[in-house]
This record gives sequence, structure tokens and C-alpha cells, in this order.
Amino acid sequence: MDLSAINPVLLIASLMVAATPLLLAAIGELVVERAGVLNLGVEGMMIVGAIAGFAISVETTSPFLGVIAAALCGALLSLLFAFLTQFALANQVASGLALTLFGLGLSALMGQSYVGVRPPAMARLDIPVLSDLPVVGPILFSHDPILYFGLGLTAAVWAWLKYARGGLVLRAVGENHDAAHALGYNVVRVRVLAIMFGGACAGIGGAYISLIRVPQWTEGMTAGIGWIALALVVFASWKPWRALLGAYLFGGINVLQLNLQAAGVAIPVEYLAMSPYLITILVLVIMSADKSGAPASLGRAFHASH
Repeated sequence: MDLSAINPVLLIASLMVAATPLLLAAIGELVVERAGVLNLGVEGMMIVGAIAGFAISVETTSPFLGVIAAALCGALLSLLFAFLTQFALANQVASGLALTLFGLGLSALMGQSYVGVRPPAMARLDIPVLSDLPVVGPILFSHDPILYFGLGLTAAVWAWLKYARGGLVLRAVGENHDAAHALGYNVVRVRVLAIMFGGACAGIGGAYISLIRVPQWTEGMTAGIGWIALALVVFASWKPWRALLGAYLFGGINVLQLNLQAAGVAIPVEYLAMSPYLITILVLVIMSADKSGAPASLGRAFHASH
């Protein structure tokens, strides 16, 4: 066992990379749930985003076009969930699970010819002078644009939910959809737009995994990150800044267990690999005792009165 092999600067920098797909998916799902909709299809939308982003990047040699394609595919897939739950009034839990299974199968089919292919690399945003600073430079100023986009998106969603009229309407729909409808707001439209936003964010999170974090395509490569993102929304009590902290916490646990494996810590590899998921379950059990932050209409179907 050689813990000196673990470089703290690289550990923190890789923690930020590991946290980014989780943060993007969690912020998208947070907006969906604040609108009163529970979409368990995050994993399915992420994996479809991963293969769509990968395929378009390889075919066009442009990672940015790949990320845009991933966002579009995630949003399109989420429209299937929106149709089932908002128009056909199907059960949200069952529809979300079906979406995940559909996404996993579709991505496996789409990705058969891309196994073993390397995607074009996305350039890092090296900021002059700041990137060259010791310790702070590699941690804060030498990352890819999508990582900074995730941080900016978190701030934007927080400000939008707190101060913008649209954010207040969305929160009203999530808290009491009947009252929002009585005030003249189109509940279904608000929820469909929120679901599409969540799908786009999940798609970008998936593309981040296949293009930047692990630049390759393998079937099922999201490996439960979508489920952790769902848990993270509950952990964050539906607040964007707490989602950011939670993403970095879970990302840190994941990176740390990989580093501990590399350092030869005398703990079976299987236990280390299980640790992020075990801690997720533990956090959920603790947090489930306090549901005060949950939107009151979460998971309830809306029937417009005629």
C-alpha cells in the first residue's frame, strides 16, 4: 500500500470531472421534480445521450456538435415520457422505468459499430496565467468547457427558480397544480418544457461520460450514474447549490475509491467499487426521514377540470 502515490491536486481535479455528469443530470431532474413530475428515466436518457454524442462527434469530428446532438436526443426521448405521463396520464414511476429500459436497449443497438473507436478530443479551456498557477491552476482553470457549463447552469437554475417569473410559475405548478391551473397557468405545458429540459441535461451528462470522462463507447457505460443523480436530488432537498455539493461529494467518493485501488489498499476491490452506491443508499435512508423540501404535487397526475 502506497498512499503517497495519490496526488491531491490531481485527485481534486479528477473529482470535478467525475462530478460533472452527475451534476448535469441532477440539475435537470431537479427542475423536472420542482415542476411536480418524477422521471425515473434519467439513466436511459443519459445512455442515449452518451451514444448520440459519441456517434455524432466521431462522424463530424466535432465534440461540440456531439454535445448538442446529445442534448437534442435526450430532450426527444424525454418527450416520450412527457406524452405518456402528461397526455395519456400513465403512471410516472412505471413510465420512467420503461424509459430507462428503452434507452439502455436503444443505446446498445446504436453503439454496436462504435465499440473500440476513439472520439475526437475536446479542447481544454486553458486560461492564460491562471492555468499556470501552482495547485489552483490545475484544479480550477484547466478543464473542458462542459465542466464550466455545468457550474454556470447550476447558478442559472438557482437564480431562475428564485427570482424569475418563469421559475416562480414552475414552483407553483409543482406545489399545487390545481391552484396554478385556476390562476390560468398551463400546467401541462410547464411540465412538458421542464421534462424536456431535464432530458437535455441528462443527454449532455451522458455525452460528457463518453466524450470526456471515459473517451470511448461501451454498452451500459453510465453504470448507475442516472440513479445516483435521482438520489442526489433528494439529498439536495430540491436546492441547486446542495445538488452541486452533493455531486462533488459523490464524485469524490468515486474518484477516491479508484485511487485507493491503484494505491493497493488492503480492501477487496469489490467493496471499494460498491462504496459510492452504499453511501448513496445510506444518505437516502437518512434523508427520507425529512421530506419537508419535496414539492407537494410531486408524482401526482394533473387532471384539468372541465
